[in-house]
Amino acid sequence: MGLDLDLESISEATSGAVGSLVSTTLLYPLDTCKTRYQAEVRGNGRAKYRNLSDVFWEAISTRQVLSLYQGLETKNLQSFIAQFVYFYGYSYFKRLYVETSGVKSIGTRANLVLAAAAGACTAILTQPLDTASSRMQTSAFGKSKGLWKTLTDGSWIDAFDGLGISLLLTANPAIQYTVFDQLKLRLLKGKDKSGKGSLPEALSAFTAFVLGAVSKTVATVLTYPAIRCKVMIQAADEDDGKTKNPRPKSSKTIPAVLCAIWKREGILGFFKGLHAQILKTVLSSALLLMIKEKISAATWVLLLSIRRSLLLTRGRLKSA
Repeated sequence: MGLDLDLESISEATSGAVGSLVSTTLLYPLDTCKTRYQAEVRGNGRAKYRNLSDVFWEAISTRQVLSLYQGLETKNLQSFIAQFVYFYGYSYFKRLYVETSGVKSIGTRANLVLAAAAGACTAILTQPLDTASSRMQTSAFGKSKGLWKTLTDGSWIDAFDGLGISLLLTANPAIQYTVFDQLKLRLLKGKDKSGKGSLPEALSAFTAFVLGAVSKTVATVLTYPAIRCKVMIQAADEDDGKTKNPRPKSSKTIPAVLCAIWKREGILGFFKGLHAQILKTVLSSALLLMIKEKISAATWVLLLSIRRSLLLTRGRLKSA
């Protein structure tokens, strides 16, 4: 049973991580534009970016289009590790909960707790990479530093900027995957359940895309003010690369960021860039879940084949 549990968890983690890698790469320029737009806090009369498209046109006018990909390697590394850890933890915790509680299905409340636990583990393990990728994206075009240089510019404590909000935002994937799982269960409710060792039931690509988009939209709207605060806390200073003076920590605290948004942009400032966030995250999550659903069956078959090979090898060694 333990081997089956590990195989299913690894299958979920691997397919989720691969899906994240593909979706992150395809949508990275949009992610860079979104992050730079969210990080700016100025009055309407002094705003550098009035629309999301202004970031894109700045890259074109300064002949720095390739800079829209600055930090891609770090983001991909962070996304792959984060999604692998999250899907492994989420799948493992669900299986463990079912085995220990004896229930046949997991309720919405328990699902939220399990998803949040997996998200908290992910946030702690990947926070330095998350901080570094945000600083790279918000650095001046063409002046982004490498991963090691970005992480070692300040103290190692600085590398965990925004960890508190990241832990708070575990509610985002918790809501997203809970909504997705509940919708998926309802769609597959009338179908026969897979037996032990058989292939997990998979959604069609289109259905997985739609459910992924709906679930991520719900999660994004509910948690967006915290998302924007996190981007601002992790963003590089505007004079990044022009001065060696360390950035003031007082301006990077949660109360200071909330106060800055309120004073300069008002209540609507907490939702600045919401449309860009929804566009990017919905497309990214929908692609991730679509790819995950399509390759999970192949991953499951591959892992079962590896297990059979290992068992056969072990049997031959014992009989030798």
